Amino acid sequence: MSNEYKLNQIIAIEKGVKARVYGNITTLHKYNQKSDLFNGFNKNYQSKDEEGEKLPSENKKVTMRADESLNALNKSLTELFDITLTKDMANTKAIAELKIGDSTVEAPATFLLFLEKQIADIRTFVNNIPVLDNAEDWNKDDNTGLYKTSSTLTHRTKKVQRPLVLYDATDKHPAQTQLITEDVTVGYWNVTKQSGAIPENRKNEILERIEELAKQVKSAREKANMVETENKEIGYTLFSYLFK
Repeated sequence: MSNEYKLNQIIAIEKGVKARVYGNITTLHKYNQKSDLFNGFNKNYQSKDEEGEKLPSENKKVTMRADESLNALNKSLTELFDITLTKDMANTKAIAELKIGDSTVEAPATFLLFLEKQIADIRTFVNNIPVLDNAEDWNKDDNTGLYKTSSTLTHRTKKVQRPLVLYDATDKHPAQTQLITEDVTVGYWNVTKQSGAIPENRKNEILERIEELAKQVKSAREKANMVETENKEIGYTLFSYLFK
C-alpha cells in the first residue's frame, strides 16, 4: 500500500477491511469454542498374546492450532487497527470551510458528517410543521403572536315545533293540523379563528435554506475528505506486546 492517502480513500478502504476482518474473526471465534478441533490422538492396539485379536490403529488429527488462531487474529486486526488509526489521524487534519449564508465557519470532517445527518432530521421536522389554511385570510396578532382571521357572524338555530293547519275548521269538522319542526334563529356567534401554524411561504423558505445548507455541508465534507495523510501503524507494536 502507498504511504500517502486521501481521507476519502481511507474511508472507502476501511469499509472493506472491516467487513473482511470481522468475518474472519467471527469464524475464528466459532472454531475456538470447539475444543475438539484442537485435540487429536493416535491409538495402536497390541494384543496380549499372539493368539489375541488384531485391531487396526486409530487416529484423529488436530485441525486447529491455538498459535495459528492467534496469528490469524494478529494479522486481521493489525490491518484493521492500522487503517483505523490512519483514518482517525487524518480526521484531526480534515478541516474545511463551511458557508452558512453570508458567514463562513471552519469545521472538521467528522462534525460535517454529523451535521449532514442532523440536517436530514431538521428537514423531516420542518416538513411536518402545519401551515395556515389558504382558504382563510390571516393576520398576525402582535399581542398573542398568533395568526387570526376577521370576525364572522354565524347563526345559532333551535328546532321549534309549531302546528301547520292542513284544513280550516268548518261548521261540520274541526280544523286539521300537523306539528312540524322548524329551525329558528335564536342568536348569533361572532367567530374569530386563531392558529399557531405558519404561512406556507415561510415554511417553503425554511426548506429552501435547509436544502442550500445541506449542499454546502456535503461540499465542505467532500473537500475535507480530500486531505492527505501518511499511513500509520500500530498493529505490529500492539500484538508484539500481547502475543510475545
